[in-house]
Amino acid sequence: MEMGCGNRTARRRIMRVAAALVAILSCPAAELEHRIDALIETSSIATRAEVGIHVVALANGKTLYGHNENRLLLPASNMKLFTTALALDRLGGAYRFMTRLVREPSGDLTLVGSGDPSLSGRVFPYQKSAKAGPPLLAIEDLADQALAGGLRRVDGDVVGDDRLYPWAPYAPSWTQDDALWDYGAPVSALTVNDNTITVTILPGGHPGDPAELSLSPALEYYAVDNRVTTVARGGEPKIRIARQPGARQVLLWGSIPAGHAGANELLAVDDPALFAACALYDALVRRGVVINGQPVARHRTAAGEYQAPDGDVLASRASPSLLELLQVIDKLSQNLHAELVLREVGRVTRHAGTREAGLEEMAALFSELGASAEEWRVEDGSGLSRNAQVTPRLVTRLLAHFFASPNREAWISLLPVGGEDGTLEHRLCCMREARGIRAKTGSLSRAVALSGYADSKTHGRLAFSIMVNNFSAQAAEVRAWIDKIAIALLE
Repeated sequence: MEMGCGNRTARRRIMRVAAALVAILSCPAAELEHRIDALIETSSIATRAEVGIHVVALANGKTLYGHNENRLLLPASNMKLFTTALALDRLGGAYRFMTRLVREPSGDLTLVGSGDPSLSGRVFPYQKSAKAGPPLLAIEDLADQALAGGLRRVDGDVVGDDRLYPWAPYAPSWTQDDALWDYGAPVSALTVNDNTITVTILPGGHPGDPAELSLSPALEYYAVDNRVTTVARGGEPKIRIARQPGARQVLLWGSIPAGHAGANELLAVDDPALFAACALYDALVRRGVVINGQPVARHRTAAGEYQAPDGDVLASRASPSLLELLQVIDKLSQNLHAELVLREVGRVTRHAGTREAGLEEMAALFSELGASAEEWRVEDGSGLSRNAQVTPRLVTRLLAHFFASPNREAWISLLPVGGEDGTLEHRLCCMREARGIRAKTGSLSRAVALSGYADSKTHGRLAFSIMVNNFSAQAAEVRAWIDKIAIALLE
């Protein structure tokens, strides 16, 4: 029986589709490549930005996808992957910090900083729904220990001593605006409550009334000039905040609608060691301890040699394990904590608790990964630096290396789970399979990134890095587009 012309055309079309399907099925990598290419080619985000992507099958080390994978890009908080990997490798997950309260022969009572980032009310180990305790919980505990040991009088000053790390609180490209807010809090070996104060602004009783302010912790550290006024109901607060460098006065101005639930602003303190001394001074006075001196800070420069205070140890506090501390860094993208562990790595491995020493050890890690000097340029441990650059290929190399290391399970436990916790709790949350993504987020004004692992149905576990720089779209749109690529990796 003869076939008509139309039937022959249809048959040829079916054969072409079948051949294409056979080709895809016989080469799953090509299917993944086509899927990601389609997401790039059909998105205006990719055409108006610098995009770098690298995907590796961990079973065999084969590159499944690459797009500008050797281009230097701003990693934002993906930089924390390198810092936490370095700390886990050099210090070990069981490592702990020890903070001491020492009564010196001079009569000073000295809180000796150890680099511990956990002197706060934060709950360890990380739990996504855990409610934090009082912000000065650790200080209150140290004061209780000292009182139980017989402390009733301090003849000298109450000293906050952060000399374990030289006083260099900011990386070179951090901005003056960064220093005002919690995400740019100064780095100090004596860190209490993440070196922050929360200012709560509530409306007054009637339009025209000044706003009502409260501070947490309730310490007289900053002088606050409140010029925020209450306005008619409706709308959102419009509040501005400023603090001049070197000044301990904060200016607030703007408006808040009557009946509004209020606004919280998380401000960085300018001198963490002094802040800690003030907190300890207040805790002791409330317990009836007589203090002749004042709260003071004790710093040192990089040129000065460190000598630990001598005297009787009246109280001490061990931190949670380093593994638990690193979980907070990666799951919550905690900048200050990342900077602290970078300096501790430098102190332990190179006998200098400085950013520079930590970065020297990170350079050694890059060499161990087989990276060339052209693949990276870093300035800090948190990714807040606007001058940092790494390639997507270097990120996947790090991910592959630690996946194959004895620390594999500990390392993977640090990362946020898609749609579940950390900075991915409200991303990738519309499909159960998204839990197969464990990845670190990153975000700055001109950079968004996502790097980690994806459990592919076809290829097994993948290491991937997606970075987008210099985009013109809204950051939320860029994140949503990156999430589509991450979900495509699950197939």
